[in-house]
Amino acid sequence: MKNNLPDNEQAVWILKTKGPLPLQALADALGVTTEGARFQLHKLAAEGLVQAATAVKGRGRPQQIWSLTEKGQSRFPDAHADLTIRLINSIRETLGEAALDAVILTQQHNSVRKYNNELKQYPGLKDKVAALAEIRNHEGYMAECIEDEQGLLLVENHCPVCAAAKACQGFCKAELEAFQTVFGNDVQIDRVDHIVTGARRCAYRITPRTIRSPFGL
Repeated sequence: MKNNLPDNEQAVWILKTKGPLPLQALADALGVTTEGARFQLHKLAAEGLVQAATAVKGRGRPQQIWSLTEKGQSRFPDAHADLTIRLINSIRETLGEAALDAVILTQQHNSVRKYNNELKQYPGLKDKVAALAEIRNHEGYMAECIEDEQGLLLVENHCPVCAAAKACQGFCKAELEAFQTVFGNDVQIDRVDHIVTGARRCAYRITPRTIRSPFGL
């Protein structure tokens, strides 16, 4: 998903991709002064897109932490949410849960074929995760590959099918299984953040599995 927001709403994009931030961090990300960032934030707050909360850390002065409101989150809509939910319910009512599972499984297999085809040129794990993040970004997930002290994270800052995922947890299960199939048994993939359960983002920890010697060496 590309950043199609107007210039005066760039703070909305930053808060979506980075989560709640203090004023100075937002100003740095926007490339403006703190006064310039404050002006933009107050304008966005008046429109109901952002909100501030006071946070106290240690003995320092309280900080205002800015985050998106529900209206601000709606700037990044769920793709065809109402139609998707109606289709899911229709399949359940007319064909049964097994038919819905079969539809999800077919979509999972299609995703695996697509990702395998596009990632086969990347032998290294880091390059492969970065390439998958780019693919998912084009699919609307606002995805990125992050390397931290624990290794690699595939982060998805938005879920364009969140309504479907909430209506049927099978979609999230199929997504994780698709990633695991693409990376194979030599790689461990764990979902460490999940939008459906209330997290700001979905995030997957991707690490090589440790292969132990059968002789305990």
